[in-house]
Amino acid sequence: MSAEIVNLRQFKKKQARSEKDKQAEQNRIRFGLTKTEKQLTKALNEKAEKAHRQGRIEKDEGGE
Repeated sequence: MSAEIVNLRQFKKKQARSEKDKQAEQNRIRFGLTKTEKQLTKALNEKAEKAHRQGRIEKDEGGE
């Protein structure tokens, strides 16, 4: 019943590299879009927001 011996310094470095890789992947997704893709995403978000606003039911302030 012997446990695997782990070098903590190497473990921490490996973990830090893993975190940096995850952050890099997120940045590639977030900032790696072309201008056309950004414009398309913006247009789709605006369209969805407009449709959402149109579906809202507004209440009267008078309380009737």
